[in-house]
Amino acid sequence: MNQPIAIQSWCYRAFKTLPDFFKQLKAAGVNATELCGVHANFNDVAGFKAIIDAHKQADVKIVAIGVQGLTGDITKDRPQFEFCKQAGVKTMSISFGPEAMFDGLRNIEKLADEYDLNLGIHNHGGYDWLGNGTILKYVFGKTSKRIGLHMDTAWAIDAKQNPNDWVEQFGDRLVGLHIKDFTYTPNREPHDVVIGTGNLDLPKLMGQLKSRNFSGPIVIEYEGDENNPVPALKECVERLKKLM
Repeated sequence: MNQPIAIQSWCYRAFKTLPDFFKQLKAAGVNATELCGVHANFNDVAGFKAIIDAHKQADVKIVAIGVQGLTGDITKDRPQFEFCKQAGVKTMSISFGPEAMFDGLRNIEKLADEYDLNLGIHNHGGYDWLGNGTILKYVFGKTSKRIGLHMDTAWAIDAKQNPNDWVEQFGDRLVGLHIKDFTYTPNREPHDVVIGTGNLDLPKLMGQLKSRNFSGPIVIEYEGDENNPVPALKECVERLKKLM
């Protein structure tokens, strides 16, 4: 597995300027990110070059963008695809509403074909209509492999789905991962923890990915300690490095 370890830029949502974000990202021991809307306006086409150039100058690789809420309206969604083209990004983590399920999803596929982009549905847990294996299997049965899964391991667990089972079930649709881990309070509130110290079987997951020669983006996400995320993220990175 030769892909760089990346961190979701949402982890650094308290550090909104790009220089501050880059400093915090590198302090965790990586120089790759899945870029989210905190650090880029994906609808401002005129501003794309400045954002992309800033990442290049800082030697920070954008491995994916997301999670992007797509509408199924080609005109409204196109700028997000255009950003990926200009940045040389091949993967977008996405979500969409039930109203975009049919005609809208066909339009999303058309844009993915036009821009040669892999789209991965991001499962957002038990509260999310795209958070369970039943609906994902249905969607994948109605779409081409342009529409895949950008699996969030913690939110899969939250929906009482086993992320390790999903690697087997949806392996041919797996385009990217958010490696994330939860523990729970007695009233079932999720709490972010360092990956592999909660309910995620991290060694098994990484073994499965290796056996499949998985080459998509591997993105750490840790949403705790908003104002000081680096210590936990450094530990996440070290744990992942040992298994890669």
